[in-house]
Amino acid sequence: MIGIIDYGMGNLRSVRNAVAHLEGGDAELVASAEEARRADRLILPGVGAFGAAMRRLEERDLVTAIPELVREGRPLLGICLGMQLLADTSSEHGEHAGLGLISGQVELLPVAPLRIPHVGWNSLEVRDSTPLLDGLDPDPSFYFVHSFEFTPSDPAHVTATTEYGRPVVAVVENGAVMGTQFHPEKSQAAGLRVLANFLAMDPC
Repeated sequence: MIGIIDYGMGNLRSVRNAVAHLEGGDAELVASAEEARRADRLILPGVGAFGAAMRRLEERDLVTAIPELVREGRPLLGICLGMQLLADTSSEHGEHAGLGLISGQVELLPVAPLRIPHVGWNSLEVRDSTPLLDGLDPDPSFYFVHSFEFTPSDPAHVTATTEYGRPVVAVVENGAVMGTQFHPEKSQAAGLRVLANFLAMDPC
């Protein structure tokens, strides 16, 4: 079963609909540690502010449960804010601790004079081959909406970037922990391919 983490923030319906569209995409919303433990893999979506998201995860005991499940080998995909929550810290409206699953920091996009938030379709520059991005057409485009950027401490954890005044981190990966700054559920065929690749990964 695919568990879509419901902590009261995020585009849950569109993520669930996209997963349901895929063969074998049996997804359930999970809103507690107990429910999350029933999932074979987890998707952490997110729209909103980092600090509020971490507080809501804490209230549901998911700040402890998610790292435990990752250590057990269950694949985890963070989407947009969900990707940023994988970091150690964020400076969005103060300093906040994240899940610490991929070491690094989340900071405001330094792309002035370009508009913030970054909204729209952008292509990827894949830096390292990964099953998450297998089978995509050449130069695929994905839909982005974000004001902050997650920069991993280890550049090897950055598997793809996009261009917005400069290279911006778009995909991160550390073993079974993955994240996309773009919204695959809003990125048409290319996004569905990314979700299908994630669903096809075997738990460790």
